[in-house]
Parts: sequence; C-alpha cells; structure tokens
Amino acid sequence: MYVFSLIVFWLSLFIIFWAMIGYPLSLNLLDKFFPNKKNRKNADLEPTVTIMIVAHNEEKVIEDKLQNVLAIDYPKNKMDILVASDNSTDRTNEIIEDFITKNPQRKIKLYKVQERMGKTNAQNEAQKLVNTEYLVMTDANSMIDKMAIKELMSSFIDESIRYVCGKLVYINEKQSNVSDSESEYWNLDIQMRDVESRFQTITAGNGALYACRTKDYIDVDPIQSHDTAMPLHFSLANKRAIMNSNALVFEKAGETVTDEFGRRVRMNRILLDHILPDINILNVFKYKWYTYFYLGHRTSRYLLWISHLLLFISSLYLAASPSVFYTLIVIGQVVFYLLAILQSRLNIDNKLLNLISHYGMAIFAQWVAVYKILTGQSKPFWDKAESTR
Repeated sequence: MYVFSLIVFWLSLFIIFWAMIGYPLSLNLLDKFFPNKKNRKNADLEPTVTIMIVAHNEEKVIEDKLQNVLAIDYPKNKMDILVASDNSTDRTNEIIEDFITKNPQRKIKLYKVQERMGKTNAQNEAQKLVNTEYLVMTDANSMIDKMAIKELMSSFIDESIRYVCGKLVYINEKQSNVSDSESEYWNLDIQMRDVESRFQTITAGNGALYACRTKDYIDVDPIQSHDTAMPLHFSLANKRAIMNSNALVFEKAGETVTDEFGRRVRMNRILLDHILPDINILNVFKYKWYTYFYLGHRTSRYLLWISHLLLFISSLYLAASPSVFYTLIVIGQVVFYLLAILQSRLNIDNKLLNLISHYGMAIFAQWVAVYKILTGQSKPFWDKAESTR
C-alpha cells in the first residue's frame, strides 16, 4: 500500500506540475530554440465567405454585433452574413429582421432554429444554407477587428490548413478580480497556442472567431463544440488547425465568480471524453508534435480534478508513516485551499490570492462538470454570462 501511495502521489504531482508549469515552460524553451518557425500567409486570398453568428436571446448585443460585421474590411460582394437564432424568445429575431430591412444592399439572412439545442446544433442546421467557399463562425458578444476576416483567409495557403481561429482578446481585464485572473490564465494559453500553431497544429480553437472551408465543415454532436471537435478531427487526419494571431476578436471575460464558474462548467461538459478521445493520439510517429501538444495541453489539464484529489489522499496516507516531508505537503495543500476559499469569500484584492482562488474555482468547476456528466445532467445549451454582455 505504501508503494502504491508513493506512485499515486508522484504521478498526481507530476500531472499537476506538468499541466500548469512544465508544459508551458517546455513550449517557451521550444520557441527559443526554434525562433524562426512561422506560419506562411497569402494576403491576396479573398474567397467568398459567410460569417455565421449564433444567437440565443441576445437582444442586448445583436445590433452592435451586426454593425460590427458590416464594418469589416472585406469585399462586400464576397461576404454573406447568416444569423442562426437558436429559438430566441426575446427581441433578438425582431431586431435582426429590422436590421435586414434597413440594410437591403447587404446579403444578410436570418435562420430560426425551432427547437433550442445549443450553439453547435444551430451551426449544424444553418450551415446547410451556406454556399460560399468559406465559413467563418463567431459569437454574438464577440466584436471582430475589421481586418480579421482577411487575416483568417490569408492563412488558408494550401489544403493542409483546414481550420484557422483568431486571437481572442479580453477587453475588461482590469474590471474585476475575476476578469483580471481569467485574462492572466488566458494570455498564457494564447502563448502556448501560438507556439503549437507555428510548429504543427493547435489542440483547440476558440468559439469567438474561427473559419474553415465550407466543404470541410463537419456536423458534430450538439453536446460538443466545434472549437474543440474541429482541431481534433483535422489533426487526426494529419491536417493542420492553426491560430492567426493577427485575426483579433474582442470579448468580455466573466466579471463575477458565478459567471466564470458557470462558463467553466460548460467548457468541461465533455471533459471525460476528451482526456484521451482517440488512442491513436499516442502514436507519436504518425502525429509527431500533436501527440506531445495534446497530452501536455489537454490530457494533463483534463486530469487536474482527479489529480488534486489523489494527491491529497496519498499525501495524507504517506504523512502518517510518519514523514515530515509529506506532512508539509499536506499542510501546503490545506493552506492553498484555505487561501482560495478566503479570497473568494472576502474578495481580497491581491494578485497572488486572486490567481489561487481562480485556479481553485476552475478545479471545482471540473468536479461539478464530471458530476453532471456521470448523472446525465450535461446539456448542449446554457445560460449566458450577463457580465460578458
């Protein structure tokens, strides 16, 4: 039992360390050793595109979003706009229809999803109406930089590139402790994706802005999201999913713990399936860097919930031997969790405490997501975070 506990302790500690420190550091070193790795672009590429916006009860932001899309610097005769309204019950549809009437010179279409089954289902249904060469997908609360579509298209230099996402930038970084901490974690994630993208392929995109050839679009189960399913699908076909860091899209991070916690639970709604979605990922000879990227960026993070629990249980057992080292490890974990709870309860504005609390919230969200998965409560739709609107 002692040897088993030792194995569990050190394996759990390694997974936590690798997910949060080791893997990001390894990519930083990789980038320094190979600084000339770049993704090629062709600025002359201007194919026909459809920009699809999925909305459910977005009356607060949908008109601003449509105005934002109209201002995009791209040939008007090559850009269609398609809004997939996911069974909206507020004024969203009315606002869109009025906007279409006031802008008859632009190609704007509203598709009404009759039964609410979430963003992915709405995309699956509305995509059948697309007849342009490329499809760009974006969220109703995400504001696109006017040059972003040109940037996305410039990355499709050959058939090996099947998916390109933009770079999401949070505009309310200093608005609250929660948005500040989320921005810190997200900026680290963006740096990792940038390296992955330049070396081979990213392991996930982001739902705020991404594109693919219309012919390459895949219907996925509504419980999934295209920003995780597409990079996985294309990478397993030995194609590339990349990020264009110049294709900017702007959004608000959650400003309250409730909003950010809900978003985290939603993000992890198929966590168990994505720990290792395909055994072939382990074939490093076939998938090369992708094997390393997925295990480091995805698998290790999707195991954090169970790793923290096993680390605590195994260190408790080992500390009873008795052992000063493992006793200190137990004390360190208890202090860490108490600090996370203290910050969240008292809302102490301290950078380090904010990050600790945010991390603790993310781990707890994984646990809630796993519980919902195991009890059949995971759903493909969710209540939007009001502080992001």
